[in-house]
Order: sequence, then C-alpha cells, then structure tokens
Amino acid sequence: MDKITSLQVAERAGVSQSAVSRVFTPGASASAKTVEKVRKAAAELGYRPNMMARAMITGKSRIIGLVVAYLDNQFYPLALQLMSNALQKRGYHILVFTASNSQGAAEEVMQELLDHQVDGIITASVGMTNDLTRRCAAAGIPVVMFNRGQEGEAISSVTSANVKGGRAVAEFLLSCGHKTIGHISGWAGSSTGRDRQAGFCEVLARHGITPQIIDGMYDRETAAAAAQTMMDSATPPDAIFVGNDHMAFAVLDTLRYEMGLRVPQDVAIVGYDDVPLAAWLAYNLTTMRQPVNRMVEATIEALISRIDDPTLPAQLIEIDSPLIARGTTKGPKT
Repeated sequence: MDKITSLQVAERAGVSQSAVSRVFTPGASASAKTVEKVRKAAAELGYRPNMMARAMITGKSRIIGLVVAYLDNQFYPLALQLMSNALQKRGYHILVFTASNSQGAAEEVMQELLDHQVDGIITASVGMTNDLTRRCAAAGIPVVMFNRGQEGEAISSVTSANVKGGRAVAEFLLSCGHKTIGHISGWAGSSTGRDRQAGFCEVLARHGITPQIIDGMYDRETAAAAAQTMMDSATPPDAIFVGNDHMAFAVLDTLRYEMGLRVPQDVAIVGYDDVPLAAWLAYNLTTMRQPVNRMVEATIEALISRIDDPTLPAQLIEIDSPLIARGTTKGPKT
C-alpha cells in the first residue's frame, strides 16, 4: 500500500496541510477542534508522521540520549522512568545506551549518540572527559550530568548535596553515641563517592575520629566483602556508613545471615539514596534520601533550556537531602 500523506489527512479532515503539521509537531499550537479532526482523519487513514523527514527539515530529532553505567543499582531505573515520562510530556523521547566508566567505552557510546543526531545528552553515573566535553560542545549538543559532577564550569550537572549529606550522616552517628565508625565508600573515581566521603570524614576528624574506609566500588560483592573485613578486624566498627543503598542491602544481608550479627544492636548501618526497597521491612534502612523527583526535574529543565538557547551558561545544581532514620540505627542519645 502507498504511504498516506499529510495532504490526504488534511483533505479528509477539511483543514490545511500546515494544520496537520502543527497537530503532529510537539509544542506547536492548534485548536482542540482541529486536533480532534486531524487525529480522527489520521486514524481512519492509518497515517503516521515521518519523524525522520521532519528531523531533516527542522534539524531537531526530538530525541535525548541517555548514557548510564549500570542499572542494577535500584536508584537508576526509577530515575530513568521519571526522565522518560518528563521528556515525553515535552515532546521528546529517550535513546538509552549503557557504558562502563572506562574512557574507551564512554567515548564509543557518545560517538554513537552524536551519530544519531540527538538534541541533547544526559549522563547518569558516567564520567565525562574534557575531550568528550569539547566534542559535544563542537557538535552543538548540550550535556547534563545526572548524579555525577565534573570539575570546572564547562558542563551542567545535577546532584544531591553530597558533601553536606556525608556531614549529616557523621553528625547523626555521633549523636547516637558511636565512637568506632567505618565507611564503605562509593567508587573513588566518582564525584558522588568522593564528596560523600569528604563530608563524612570532615565531621569525624573534628571529633578526633579516623574511620576505617574501604572502597565498595558501588558493587554488591565488593561491599559484602568489605563488611566482613571490617567486622573481622581487631577493632570492628559499631556503625558503618555505606556509600549507597545498593551496597547497604548487601552489607545488611552479610552481617545478618552470614556473620550472625544483630543490626543495630551489634553494628548500625546507614545508606544513601532511599530507594523504595530501603523502606521495606526486610531492610528498614536508615539512609540519606536523594530527592530523585527534584533532581530529574532540574536535569530536564537544565537540558531543555540549553537546547532552546545554546548561549546559556552551564549550571551546577545541588539539591539538599534529608536523613531518614529507620530500624538499622539506634536513636540519638539524650
């Protein structure tokens, strides 16, 4: 069968061809009556707009590239869903790629996104080299980093206030009376891991406490092994701050079911993210809540603003996080 054209839809609906174009162009203006007539005619004829042709004409693909390092961390599938929904409401769709944090893998994926002529890129848990930043800028494609930052002012980023969050965890554990404290940190190559650790250690240092620190690499098995190492040491901690909830769940399982320890009686645990699973009774995890809805909204707004006006400067956005106290910690001492 021959493809149905917008002209045929216009004739069936009794409107102009430009009216049909406006109905199928995100953000364009058309009356409710026109929209109803055009969509009815399009459905009857089986018409579908040619998005590739429109992209060639307008220079806009209405596609946003999303690069994520991994999806096993429960925080990212939730963020991905929220981003997809928010972008669809603005007439955009997402093209998802996964890439490890190795420089070669990230560069390969970013080149594929550039080849797809996306209108913008969001990176989640993926670092950006200066070379990648320059290449995206040269191609006129704005980039926003989600839950990851980069030194300098060349690229926009949206994170929670990670240094401040690390401080809040330390202050909370000190208020609970803990003296021997451990930290299973996030990957040292990520700004989030470094910042949470920096804020945490800053407060403890003021109280003369040097925590035992092991890099958990944002990996379940690595975090579980780190917990065993800490608790088998000569001076096991009475509290552990774990760099994210994904690792904290592994730590809790190891302490309870492999080492036979009681949480929080033998050792208190604090995570970071407050993914939905953290509130389940099986874990009931005390954690810092990353405001994922606000972070996603800020990310989308920063990206769309740069797409609409490429002259806008990069934005470095930090959003405060509250501490959610649950059953893996004791209450503060009075």
